[in-house]
Amino acid sequence: MGEDHEVELRPIQPDQVPEVARFLHEHLNSKVSTATWAAAILPTWPGESPNHGFMLMQHDQIIGVHLAFYSQRLINGQQERFCNLGAWCVRDGYRSQGLRLLRALLSQRDYNFTDLSPSGNVVELNRRLKFTDIDTETVLVPNLPRRPGFGGIRVIRDHRIIEDVLTAPELSIFQDHQGALAARHLLVVEGDEHCYLIYRRDRRKRLPLFASIIYASNPPLLHRAIPAVVSDILIHDRLPATLVEVRSIGRPVRALRLRTSRAKMFKSRHLTQEQVDYLYSELTCVPW
Repeated sequence: MGEDHEVELRPIQPDQVPEVARFLHEHLNSKVSTATWAAAILPTWPGESPNHGFMLMQHDQIIGVHLAFYSQRLINGQQERFCNLGAWCVRDGYRSQGLRLLRALLSQRDYNFTDLSPSGNVVELNRRLKFTDIDTETVLVPNLPRRPGFGGIRVIRDHRIIEDVLTAPELSIFQDHQGALAARHLLVVEGDEHCYLIYRRDRRKRLPLFASIIYASNPPLLHRAIPAVVSDILIHDRLPATLVEVRSIGRPVRALRLRTSRAKMFKSRHLTQEQVDYLYSELTCVPW
């Protein structure tokens, strides 16, 4: 179908987001509504984006999309620019054109690239393109009920209280992600210590039964407080289990190691995996 010269590569601009959202709803994930896709594509944090990814057009019809989420992060005192590779979908009959989308994104200079939800053949393709695998060893923690406040640990969901407690860097992250559709916010308090936590609802084997930890400002405290946190998630989200990457907070008690973990990858000239997190990304923006 279609000759190469008939397919045009274009950057996704804000006025094209509704059309892109409709395409993703119809061809990638119909569980995410067109309105939700449209809201998720536009980041909630400040900063200029050169585009929202790239799309392939034929006769003014979208036939392929690769989303991107851009951010600027301060790492070791240096401003680093990130491009997170988001949803990638090309219609049947045009798959040979799909690589043009990825090449267009990767040809942008002076970015660190992350791909936090590659699937299928994309993982091996990324490896050939010199992406590095992140250690994503994952354990499953059963969300068991526990009396609130047990052990002197409090779990707080009230955003007004969270804002009052957070440090300046944590508050910046909170404000940047407060409107992100997939991000859920918790504050864990023990004595004079606190941990700001972001998690999301997640699917495994198409079952929407899991919470996944995206960010924790105080990993040692979260490790101690996991029983209280997962109990709170059980009560408020009615999710029976929480997925935790061992590299983030260690291995909690009663955790069950998963045989396989989902791949997450990055491509950078100088950053290490310890300097790469999951904030400012598709994982915080797109609920699926």
